[in-house]
Amino acid sequence: MLKQIKMQNQKVDYILKFNRRARRLRLTVSCETGLVATAPLGFSQAVIEKFIRQKSRWILTKLAYFAKHGVRTAVSGGSRREYLANKDRALKFTQERLEYFNQVYNLQFNRISIRNPKTRWGSCSKKGNLNFSYKIQLLPPNLADYIIVHELCHLAEFNHSARFWQAVRRTIPDCQDKRKQLRCWK
Repeated sequence: MLKQIKMQNQKVDYILKFNRRARRLRLTVSCETGLVATAPLGFSQAVIEKFIRQKSRWILTKLAYFAKHGVRTAVSGGSRREYLANKDRALKFTQERLEYFNQVYNLQFNRISIRNPKTRWGSCSKKGNLNFSYKIQLLPPNLADYIIVHELCHLAEFNHSARFWQAVRRTIPDCQDKRKQLRCWK
């Protein structure tokens, strides 16, 4: 449920969730959802708000950071209907970008799959299969390209060694910046 709290003369909206498996009160701040408080069943509103106010400095710092560096994303949802509606377009987009970047790398891969993972943008299997989230096509093109190159380079280096990052930098010189920017999009 959507709530609002006043902290340091600022009104802050937050989402309050109750979870029967939660053992303690937890706060998260992201550019996608803003402030989220997850509490065990039975916690009173007064206890929750007291905890939030105790963490107000941290919360306001995070919210200011995301306001400055990260635009709230349109990459949300993840429903099966949304996945099925966008899967084919994501596959076409990913195939085109892989073909473009593989002109530089000339690596062999087997299958390209478009999936609906909860936490990953992409992955590469030992068998040479490349998997991508259907949401990749909803990202700004420079971030989508970074993800595609990242997974493509795993075909040559199945780790995050210095040689791996050197390979990524061949086509994405500012790859570390792109990696940081992605944190605001999931």
